[in-house]
Amino acid sequence: MQMNVADAKARLSELIAAAERGEEVIIARAGQPVVRLVPAQARKLRLGALRGKIAADSLPDFDQPLSEEDLAAWSV
Repeated sequence: MQMNVADAKARLSELIAAAERGEEVIIARAGQPVVRLVPAQARKLRLGALRGKIAADSLPDFDQPLSEEDLAAWSV
C-alpha cells in the first residue's frame, strides 16, 4: 500500500498495524516513495529450531587445512 504524507498522518495507527501484519507500507511525497514502514522487531530466534536436522558428522572439519582446490577458489 502506498499513500501520501498527509493521508499517512491521519491513518498512522492503521499503517502501523498493516506493517505489523507484514504488508508493505510506503509513504510518498509528491508521488515519489520516500519511506517504507517495517516492524521494528525482527523474528525472534528460536533456540533449538534445527535440532535433529543437522548431523555433526555431516559438517566439514574446520580445523583441517583447506585443499589446494579450495585455496585456489579463495585466491584472487
